[in-house]
Order: sequence, then C-alpha cells, then structure tokens
Amino acid sequence: MKAQEIHQPQINGEWHEHAVKDPEEIAALVDMSIRNSTYRRKLGFFSSCETGNPIDDCWRCDKKWHRRRKRLAGCAIGFGRNAVGGRDGRYYIVTDPSDHDPVKPKPGTLRYAVIQDEPLWIVFKRDMVITLSQELIMNSFKTIDGRGVNVHIAGGACITIQYVTNIIIHGINIHDCKRTGNAMVRSSESHYGWRTMADGDGISIFGSSHIWIDHNSLSNCADGLIDAIMGSTAITISNNYLTHHNEAILLGHTDSYTRDKMMQVTIAYNHFGEGLVQRMPRCRHGYFHVVNNDYTHWEMYAIGGSANPTINSQGNRFLAPGNRFAKEVTKRVGAGEGEWNNWNWRSQGDLMLNGAYFTSSGAGASANYARASSLAAKSSSLVGMLTSSSGALKCRIAGMFSSYCLTEGTGAQHPIASFNA
Repeated sequence: MKAQEIHQPQINGEWHEHAVKDPEEIAALVDMSIRNSTYRRKLGFFSSCETGNPIDDCWRCDKKWHRRRKRLAGCAIGFGRNAVGGRDGRYYIVTDPSDHDPVKPKPGTLRYAVIQDEPLWIVFKRDMVITLSQELIMNSFKTIDGRGVNVHIAGGACITIQYVTNIIIHGINIHDCKRTGNAMVRSSESHYGWRTMADGDGISIFGSSHIWIDHNSLSNCADGLIDAIMGSTAITISNNYLTHHNEAILLGHTDSYTRDKMMQVTIAYNHFGEGLVQRMPRCRHGYFHVVNNDYTHWEMYAIGGSANPTINSQGNRFLAPGNRFAKEVTKRVGAGEGEWNNWNWRSQGDLMLNGAYFTSSGAGASANYARASSLAAKSSSLVGMLTSSSGALKCRIAGMFSSYCLTEGTGAQHPIASFNA
C-alpha cells in the first residue's frame, strides 16, 4: 500500500490529507503537550478515575483512550444514549482554525469537516481558538472531539444543529458567541442557503434528534448557552460547566408549539456555576430528567417551565443564593396556581442547602414520570464527586501508548462546605 493511501484517505472519491483511518495516526499527528509524568506532576493536576460517574468511568480509566477515541460513543447515558456521532466514519484532523468563507470552506477547517455528507470523527491537531464568521451548521453523524488539545469556539458565531441526527460534541470551550447572519452559509456538501440573523446561542438544536453534549465549558453568549427547540428530542446534556450567563438552557420552542410534547431531554452531572441567573433549564411541554447536577449559583431560579412539562428532579444538590427572595429552585411561567398545580414536577432525593426549596406539583402520574426517567439517580451526597470534572477536561497525550485526562486540583471545589454541617 502506498504511503499516500495511509495518510490521505478519500472523501467523496478524492484523496484528502486531513482524513485518516487509523487512530494511531491521530496520536502521532496531534501535538503532544505533556511529554512525561515529571512534567505532569509540576502542573499540579490530579487524575480522576472511577468516580462513580458512569460516562467518565467508561473511558477515562483507559490510558490508551487516544487510540480508542470512538469508544466514547458507547459511553452516553440518558435520552441521548443512542447518539453515535461519527463512530462509523473516518477520523478528520482539523489543522486550520480559520473560517474565511462559510460557503466554500477550506479543507482542514472545522467548517469543512462538519458539512461533509459522510460520518466523521473530528479531532484537532493542536490548541486553537476558532472564531466563526457565521453559524457552524452541522451535518448528520459527526463527532467534535476536543480531547487532547485546548479548543475554543469564541468571539463569533457558534454551533447550529438543525434538522440532523446523531451528533456528539465533547471537550470544547464555547463562549462569547455573537449574533450573526444575513449571509449565505453551507450546511452540507450539496447545499448552501441564505441565513437570517442567528440568536447567538452557544449550541442551538433545532428539529434534531440523538444529540449528546458532554464535557464542554460554556459561558457568556448573546442568547442561550444551549437551546433545543422545534421538535428536537433524544438529547443528553451532561458533564458540562456553565457559568456567567443569564438564560442558560432553553428546552422547547414556544408554549403554542405542541410538537415539543414529544421532547425528552436528560440533564445530568453538570455544574451550574458562578454568574448564572436562570434557566437551568427552562422547559416546555415535554419530559425532562434533571439528575445529579450541582447547582451552586443562581440569581432568579434554577429550574423553570411553562405549558405543562413533566420535570423529574432527582439527586441534585441545590445551594440557594444569599438573597432571601431567591431561595426557590423552581419557577412556573404563564399560569396561575390553579393551572400549574396539575403539572407533574417532583423532587426526589435532592439536597437543599442554604434555604433552597423545590415546589412540587401534580398528581405524580407514574406513566408521565416514566417518560421523564432515563437513568438511575445516585445519592445527592455523591454529587460533588460526580461533577468534579465538569467542563472541558485537561486531556493530554503523553505518547503513543499513554495519555492523561486531568482535573485541575482547585477547579473542582464548590462553595458548599459551610452548608454541609
């Protein structure tokens, strides 16, 4: 076999230098930022393994995860557990952080990778900041895998998942997203079209299914950090670290858009941190499992909704703010008590700190809560451990046969100690 055939597999019948078959080539091509354990110790990090977090325990204990990256696709939990992303395709290495032409993207860029019609598992050659000129519109069966490098999508447009299926986004920093639009943007190899102004969400999920958003750090976007609307379903949002934002997560388009009655979303093992105000999440119509998250900051409320959603809150840790008028975890919108008292909202095993309280409602119909249950909740006493590695991990490849996924020694400390007594 020719060398070209090893390093330049085909995309659309043409040899392409950025697509590779062999995960060992990924390890060789991705810049190795941590060379040995001595340097690793100097950084002051500790490795986390067997934390009880089923997603992390599925892959992080494998020191050769960088050679078996696609095993991540078998680690999902919750309603989005069947999202395979680009598992069945080639690897694609992003080498160029530029985004000059959203209609004719340059090979080697992230935009070029996500619009391809074939499945791809997308990785990055080195640390990079990608400032998108327009929305990054993804095609189906794609994984964006930031492990091993430090990747930021920031300062421009962000990610749109529209009318597609099977998407995994893992290990990316997404922040300072801006409104863009009134421009032509390509969404696949064969189609581009006019886009009106985008809201400026970090990740916008629109009419899509089988989506897994895991281990990302999100903050400070023009609209929401993560929005899922217009009939989207089979979604898991897990292990993310959300900070410095007003309206964090919106699930459901409008009160009148009844197609969202079929929506099922799992919110698990996330840390809702400093600078957050509300919508963690805000739900409409569907079925929502909020399980084993750590809520350390909110200014208005944590979990809200309208249009009779079913909300199943289990094993979360809620630390209320100091403001005595903002202790309530929940908020109903657009309905009086006589109406919302029939909505099925329940709290099971949640830990309430500093005066936090959850207002339950509904008759507790077992069929409704069954549709809002997606995994077994763990004890709220374990939330600190389950969420200690939330956000984009400090994963580094130390060599062909060794790698580390590390957590900053101080980054996992949450301000709850004084309320545990």
